[in-house]
Amino acid sequence: MVAVLVVDDDAPIRRMLARTLAADGYAVASAADGGEALAAVERSAPDLIVLDVAMPGVDGLAVCRRLRRHGLAVPILLLTARDAVPDRVAGLDAGADDYLVKPFATEELLARARALLRRGQEPAETLAFDDVVFDVQARRASRAHAELPLSPREADLLELLLRNPRQVISREQALERVWGGAAAATANVVDRFVSNLRRKLGEPQLIHTVRGVGFRLDR
Repeated sequence: MVAVLVVDDDAPIRRMLARTLAADGYAVASAADGGEALAAVERSAPDLIVLDVAMPGVDGLAVCRRLRRHGLAVPILLLTARDAVPDRVAGLDAGADDYLVKPFATEELLARARALLRRGQEPAETLAFDDVVFDVQARRASRAHAELPLSPREADLLELLLRNPRQVISREQALERVWGGAAAATANVVDRFVSNLRRKLGEPQLIHTVRGVGFRLDR
């Protein structure tokens, strides 16, 4: 059974989320704050985390950043009442995979959960270009046999480039393929993630900018 961790300091909302997900067949655990969430993940990593942003103490963004720093690639769906673009960008930059604004329909919550979980069900496959190797199923990348600490979005972006070597990928294509056309994502977000990916890949650079269009993976 697929395990989901629900994190929200509002008890009625937390119980509603748990009931909704359990009724759809998930094994649900709950945490009332960021500290409890981090402890729960340390005990047993779930398959999906549904995480509120605004919590006292360790908030949702801090939880995201800590999990990503420790290399945990589990999908994270952020929940927040803030719908401004800078707030959404902050969530994505912290390492979240998707962003749902309160109030939301339970059908949309379940649809987004299914979409995030599908990413981990692809058949085993390895992509390679030059000295970069990417394990599609494990979502792990290395260069010259050194593992690269990629966030889930960075891994998705690298996969897109590796599947289309020497071809120009436009910002619009990246937004559609990596962010699913999410309203929270903009061309600036793509540029920021490309910059992060370049830094982690190191030298010599393999991701080249095609001015006014997008990016290309090439020697």
